[in-house]
Amino acid sequence: MTATHPAVAPPPDERVLVLDCGSQYTRLIARRVREQGVYCEVHPWDISLAQLQACAPRAVILSGGPESATAEGPDIAPHPGLYALGVPVLGICYGMQVMAAQLGGTVAPAAHREFGPSEIEITDNSPLFAELSGRLQVWMSHGDRVERPPPDFRVICANPSAPVAGMACEARRLYGLQFHPEVAHTPCGARLLGQFLHRIAGLGAEWTPTRIIPRLVAGIQEQVGEDARVLLALSGGVDSTVAAVLLQRAVGKRLHCVLVDNGLLRTHEAQQIQTALEPLAIPVHIAEAGTRFLNALKGETDPERKRHIIGHTFIEVFEEQAARLPGVEWLAQGTIYPDVIESAAIPGQAQLIKSHHNVGGLPEHIRLKLLEPLRELFKDEVRALGLQLGLPRALLYRHPFPGPGLAVRILGEFKPEYAALLRRADAIFIEELHRSDYYHRLSQAFAVFLPVRAVGVQGDRRSYQYVIALRAVETDDFMTARWARLPEALLEAVASRIINETDGISRVVYDISSKPPATIEWE
Repeated sequence: MTATHPAVAPPPDERVLVLDCGSQYTRLIARRVREQGVYCEVHPWDISLAQLQACAPRAVILSGGPESATAEGPDIAPHPGLYALGVPVLGICYGMQVMAAQLGGTVAPAAHREFGPSEIEITDNSPLFAELSGRLQVWMSHGDRVERPPPDFRVICANPSAPVAGMACEARRLYGLQFHPEVAHTPCGARLLGQFLHRIAGLGAEWTPTRIIPRLVAGIQEQVGEDARVLLALSGGVDSTVAAVLLQRAVGKRLHCVLVDNGLLRTHEAQQIQTALEPLAIPVHIAEAGTRFLNALKGETDPERKRHIIGHTFIEVFEEQAARLPGVEWLAQGTIYPDVIESAAIPGQAQLIKSHHNVGGLPEHIRLKLLEPLRELFKDEVRALGLQLGLPRALLYRHPFPGPGLAVRILGEFKPEYAALLRRADAIFIEELHRSDYYHRLSQAFAVFLPVRAVGVQGDRRSYQYVIALRAVETDDFMTARWARLPEALLEAVASRIINETDGISRVVYDISSKPPATIEWE
């Protein structure tokens, strides 16, 4: 199956390319560029020179990556003709090292590797550091370093472990930074990227929801045509809801929204979603398929297999629903960029983290053509579109709920009796977050069921019951996340209620893992 989706046309002459050299942060770079109001696309590092020229970029950014540029002729390196295109190029981490190696500099293993917070000193008055001076806090992640920059390059910043922490050839507008400006741990990072994009590349800030929506609508109309109907896989989450409003604007009554009650939802969730969408004049059909999903998942404990089983079963249900409606040719989904990234398994690019049900969980061949109008957008961009489309803020800022539902919040095999305990515990957690006014301070919060028993004492008697883990995170992009420092009194109230009101739970723990190294969901 080939996913087809309308491309988002960039503003004229405003395109930036991010070449992916294998970093997990490549798309984070793209997100930071878009935060500057500049359209960008991610392409593989081995894009041909002809393709580069056809894209007509105004600037190019080379991402970091796990490879080494110390060997003669690095295995992962962009076409050397890139540097002769006459456009600004910024190399980040490995991107700087490979730029140095290709242009005649020297790269060698660092005497002291750096992974984490660091400090650099600005040594040259480069436009990249305009209005900055002295020492800057940055985030490093490297084992190699540039020993000698290429001819005509100047060292613009340094530290004891990286004597060339930044380099520049102003005449050719070529720049390199050993540290990562795209991560939140580099406080000046957004400013540096802004200087590169606006001051050096001369780009404006044309990438806004007001300009994106007409392009998306036109792209959908062109792709779908005048007669075909679209079936939208609606989950009630932010992404599929925004997709529904966007598709309705594009194809009108030819849109059919189907919500599958797969038995993996939270308490009364299907009915709540249907009610929430009524004011938007978007009719929703609920397809009851709980027994079917539970039978398909029976005995399965592997998280990847569970995701694939759920993805396949979803498609079976949607194809059956589509067969009842004449003229349905397209299956639309609310897939967004992070879904695609975490499901990536492309040589030379980021490693597979886990299959997203919209992407890695789909079967190879389906009868319907796949339509993913939000596929190139980040979560914050989707929410901005939703506000522009008139969706209520309360709906847009609901916490995400995974497509596989409670199946990936119950470790191991999904069992109805486990789900009943988890539904109750999760409802208590969310209720207390709302009551304490913490829900909207968090990006995502939920409970996880651990299929292990722990000893407890209830009513002076020994108990031997299951464990619930609470998870709450703060994040801007869901690519990285910090665990939330919830008040002890709030956690105590939640734990007390879960244990007292959920017969079968004797212990509650709180997850203090950040992403990375953990993921937000447990499976």
